[in-house]
Amino acid sequence: MDPEVVKLLLLGDEKCGKTTFLSRLSAGEHTNPIPLLRDIDQPFVFNVNLGDKRYRLAFSDTSSPDNWRLLDPDVIVICYDISQRLSLINTKRYWVDQVKKSFKRSDTLPIVILGLKRDLRSEQDPNGIIYPQEAYQVAQSMRADRYVECSATTGELLRPAFEDICKTATKTATPPGGQTEGGCVVL
Repeated sequence: MDPEVVKLLLLGDEKCGKTTFLSRLSAGEHTNPIPLLRDIDQPFVFNVNLGDKRYRLAFSDTSSPDNWRLLDPDVIVICYDISQRLSLINTKRYWVDQVKKSFKRSDTLPIVILGLKRDLRSEQDPNGIIYPQEAYQVAQSMRADRYVECSATTGELLRPAFEDICKTATKTATPPGGQTEGGCVVL
């Protein structure tokens, strides 16, 4: 039986870590340095088995020169750089608005907020530090379905973040869909 294809679109500010995240997933947790994926190889495909079901997750990264607004994703993953407060602000001010303007079915698209560069969270910068609970509150106010964070560079929480994105993505293939009732969930 052919695997079910689920299309995921990564959105977020330039240099927030989207390509590094996908590159680390592709290369494996222990490969250093991380060979970066090339835009021309999109979508980046990961085969996933959940129970007895097989899925093919096709990730598209917005660093691609192609117009991402022409894509028809099943899940939106809005990424931000944990070390840059403006990046978190832009998830709410800019990226959610772009999703609503670009996709007719934006009300039914599951949205995952993905905090990247967790290794750069610094206690020495009290004004710029973004704690997980603050980002989670922003995700809730955006009515996102999930909030996860990780570091692609160190691999910290990479596997749980990817697994949670996979669980959300594979739910889109079920009759109820991938949206979470009642808002954001942290796993």
